[in-house]
Amino acid sequence: MAMTRVSINPGRVDWSGENPGIYLKSDPSADRYDALALFFRVVLSPFGRGHAGLVIGQPDGDAGWPDAPNLIMTDNQRMMRWIVDGWVSKMPTFVGKSGLQCMTWLDCDSVERRPGDLKTRYSETVCGSGVTLEMIWRDMGPPLPVEVTKENSATKAHEMYSVFLEAKSAEVRVNGTPLPGRVAERQFFGRTMSTAFLAFSETWVTPTEDA
Repeated sequence: MAMTRVSINPGRVDWSGENPGIYLKSDPSADRYDALALFFRVVLSPFGRGHAGLVIGQPDGDAGWPDAPNLIMTDNQRMMRWIVDGWVSKMPTFVGKSGLQCMTWLDCDSVERRPGDLKTRYSETVCGSGVTLEMIWRDMGPPLPVEVTKENSATKAHEMYSVFLEAKSAEVRVNGTPLPGRVAERQFFGRTMSTAFLAFSETWVTPTEDA
């Protein structure tokens, strides 16, 4: 029997915004990633609004910036520490990565988005504390409406709603230097998807029984 859908979700909205990512591998058949990067443009959270660029260029390394390209740049550290603790650290790709635990926290001064036509090229650039982080996505597919239950979500504690666009290629640059690896494929949301993606209108909700 089909599940009855309701117009208003009775759960609690935790945060909402944009959360695109780029995960790169030097060997597409390998299990490990060589570089992980996420961008955040949060429009609603208990700690206000803000931006962040998070890059783990040595996921299994035990050093932060400048010894290793493991860093996060943000204009709202309180908000991002809450999101890293409650969401990023629970995502399967980031679980147990020492690079995440050792990353250096930096302030950012500016964020620049270059949306292009959302098909050929899209980029986010975060600058501050002597660092320029660029995330670039290319050759996007059609928008995909995504609705994920608590049981299937990355945190296993929240529902997630978003609009995803897969990118066929992408790169991450720190102070002009590209991080190693290429876009690969992974099983995600029950289908084969690119490890580089745009994520718009992303909203995380705590279900009613847990709110």
